Amino acid sequence: MIILLLGFTALFLAFSNGANDNFKGFATVWGSASLSYRRALIFASIATLLGGITSVLIADALVQQFSGKGLVGDELANAPQFALAVAGGAAITVILATRLGFPISTTHALVGGLVGAGLAQSETSINLGNLGAKFVLPLLTSPFLSAFLAFAAYLVIRQVRRRKRLSAESTKLEIAEQTNDRPAKAMDAVHYLSATSICFARGVNDTPKLAALLIGTQVATPAYSALAVTAAMVVGGWLLSRRVAETMSLKINRLDATQGVSANLITAGLVLCASRFGLPVSTTHVSVGSIIGTGAAAGTLDLSMVRNVILSWVATLPIAATIAFLVGIAAA
Repeated sequence: MIILLLGFTALFLAFSNGANDNFKGFATVWGSASLSYRRALIFASIATLLGGITSVLIADALVQQFSGKGLVGDELANAPQFALAVAGGAAITVILATRLGFPISTTHALVGGLVGAGLAQSETSINLGNLGAKFVLPLLTSPFLSAFLAFAAYLVIRQVRRRKRLSAESTKLEIAEQTNDRPAKAMDAVHYLSATSICFARGVNDTPKLAALLIGTQVATPAYSALAVTAAMVVGGWLLSRRVAETMSLKINRLDATQGVSANLITAGLVLCASRFGLPVSTTHVSVGSIIGTGAAAGTLDLSMVRNVILSWVATLPIAATIAFLVGIAAA
């Protein structure tokens, strides 16, 4: 019974994760009116699917990290009751935030779930050193790093585009007039590619974290776990992405194509690097940090919405930990 309940809860968490996260790569595309919501959602779903499948090959370090080993004892980390408490705490937190339209971090919710379940079921103390170094530090630093890099990238790309525009305006040749839409088309192509790379990177980064709940307790093999999690993420994103998409695309920052490309390139690069080296960064934190960074550079931020999103991030870990603690007590 516990195994069946764990399988359902883990897949429900993957469903909730997809609803909250799948569209985030294309938030800048829809926000800058480069694509319609439905077309952006189709591309985001395909890229997430491919990323989830690829994660089986390149992101095994994250599976080990999110099994709970090193944070609690190995015996507890392999117990279905522990995984059930972690998944339950994270799933309820993420689906609640999704319905409220807040783009929170599933990674953050999982860390809260690990802490809450560990406090409820571990006979020894949680390894606070590993908690800080391997989980909290990357989660805290990644949004600041992405905001700084996106701020700089936006200024560089804007300056390059401005110089090209001035050069084109000073040229009187007819051929320049006939091809003056090429830079815009090239920018759109780069924008779509960067958005696709984020969704792909997110699939690579998040799938093993969720599959770890099934793999560590031997509910399913790694390959089948990753495929089941990926399928649940795609379905969740397809059905329930709209509210979080509106927050990221339309409410945090008034985006243009230059901001979108800048934010997306930084997000994709950081998330893929983190996946390769087993660092549990949040795609949400990195993506929102990048959007905030470009908005700060362009002076287009909605500071009240930024404040609300950051408050939801602060609340994620304690809420997930509390729910996981209660589930852990009940399942013990």
